[in-house]
Amino acid sequence: MMENNDEFYFDTEELEDIIVYYLELGDFNYADMAVNYGLKLHPNSLDIKIKRLEILLEWEDYNMAKELINELKGASMENTDFLVCYAKYYSSLGNPRKSIEICKKALTLEEEENFLHNFIADEYVNLGDPFNALKHYRKALKEDPTDEYSLENCMVCFSDLNKSEEAIAFLNEYLDEFPYSETAWFEYGQFYFNRKNYDEAIRGYDYLLAINSNSVGVYANKSACYEAMGQYQKAIETYEEMLELEYTKAFTFYKIGLCNKALKQPILALNAFQKSLREDPQFYLAMMEQSYLYEEMGGMSEALHYAKEATQLNENNLDYQKRLAFLFIDSGKFEESLSCLKKLVDAEPTRFYNWYAYSEVLMLVGEYEDAVTVLNSAIKKHHRAELFYQLSNCFFNLKDQDKGTESLQKALDLDPSLVKDMQKKYPFIKDEVKKVKATKVRKKN
Repeated sequence: MMENNDEFYFDTEELEDIIVYYLELGDFNYADMAVNYGLKLHPNSLDIKIKRLEILLEWEDYNMAKELINELKGASMENTDFLVCYAKYYSSLGNPRKSIEICKKALTLEEEENFLHNFIADEYVNLGDPFNALKHYRKALKEDPTDEYSLENCMVCFSDLNKSEEAIAFLNEYLDEFPYSETAWFEYGQFYFNRKNYDEAIRGYDYLLAINSNSVGVYANKSACYEAMGQYQKAIETYEEMLELEYTKAFTFYKIGLCNKALKQPILALNAFQKSLREDPQFYLAMMEQSYLYEEMGGMSEALHYAKEATQLNENNLDYQKRLAFLFIDSGKFEESLSCLKKLVDAEPTRFYNWYAYSEVLMLVGEYEDAVTVLNSAIKKHHRAELFYQLSNCFFNLKDQDKGTESLQKALDLDPSLVKDMQKKYPFIKDEVKKVKATKVRKKN
């Protein structure tokens, strides 16, 4: 009709169906067009005006919504759809108590009771009241025993109330009545998994898989149970069953690799990580695991290669930056490590060893002036002897005898016990220590 600029007649029920279709689709612009057309044909239709209210709430246009509520309130207080919108309005404004009050009024109309009990329960959750939330989720489940949302949230409330015995009794009672409920068996497995009763969790997952062998995520949960028990071979076998059902297999190959690594089978682990990367060439978790394995096997150039690749894909991961810096330093590529170390001091200025390592590498590459700048910043956050020893070494290398002596003096005052280690690291200060100590003795005398 719209494409041809035609105008057809629809009765209010047909228009409601069209509006509801677009609302469920999430296309609120078309829903609004249908509402406007409906009001053009039926300007006094309360049902279509209530649909307009629903759209205004979706658009978060609360001023217009309030005006429309005031217009409709007199004639619509016995209309469930209006009361739901009215309750949503107060819920959106952060007034769950008023929302609950309106929903309870709507319940007296004996329509949409499952929905309304869930709505009330959600509002009690917003109030931090899991006790009353649980009551209404259970009532919602009584109205519709197949409602997965109610069932899952009942278990959440039991957990929040620390009522584990009541939770499992509730779940067993539900399973007695609905033994083919996938959601219930999944909750059963999760309940026991969270309590580290992995055998019972596997029992729940096996029941679920007997009902629906295509539940991909359940294989992952079952494998996690075997991993937690240290039964890595069984975990691998379960992951391999999972592979047959998956479209994206990178993460599963990665998990198989971790299990093989735990079984001390590095070649099989590497093979799995490589399969993971063939599935997803940018899967940095598998890259970094290959890096660790190559390091264990003595392949340091390969370890560095994969660490670089992984870190480039996940630059904000500080553990990756630390590992890459270590591998650069280990392979003698000191200048390449500086960008990693700079990121570490910027991201974690309160960690002393980030500064210590950064200034150390700057000295190793002969960048003493840059090292002085870094150390001065470090000393503002960490007034420690090690930094003053480093600073004195920089100044002596820069032929600034006075500042070198001054820094060395501060280092010796803060912690003289470090001096032997520091003399081995920085031979330049060996003779200077003697001079500083001699000066201290003269001043004392």
